Amino acid sequence: MILVVGLGCQRGCDVHALLALFDAALAEGGIERQRITALASIDRKQDEPGLLALAKALDLTLQCFSAEQLAVFENRLSHKSKVVFAHTGCYGIAESAALALAEHLGHAPARLLITRRKTAHATFALACAG
Repeated sequence: MILVVGLGCQRGCDVHALLALFDAALAEGGIERQRITALASIDRKQDEPGLLALAKALDLTLQCFSAEQLAVFENRLSHKSKVVFAHTGCYGIAESAALALAEHLGHAPARLLITRRKTAHATFALACAG
């Protein structure tokens, strides 16, 4: 089974804050860290130091998608943010990115296992396919 974590974050979000959200959300869902296949986000975050450090620490790839690629998942989001849309052109980064990469890797429709979890600086979602 393909398990993909989608992440969004504010610029400069610390890797420790991302890891704390990652671990807390997985623990809440009863999912072990090593079961995660990959990380996903929006292309404007592809050079975000915290996300890159998280991917390295977890030994996972980080794949990023354009707002246009993420926008097609709008009707499947648990939460739609007008603020995020105003800044990016899509209504949710974490859930959309998780769904996009899970479907890409699994060559099958994906679904959200863990809907959007939010802290002051980051968002997390988990999608599965296969």
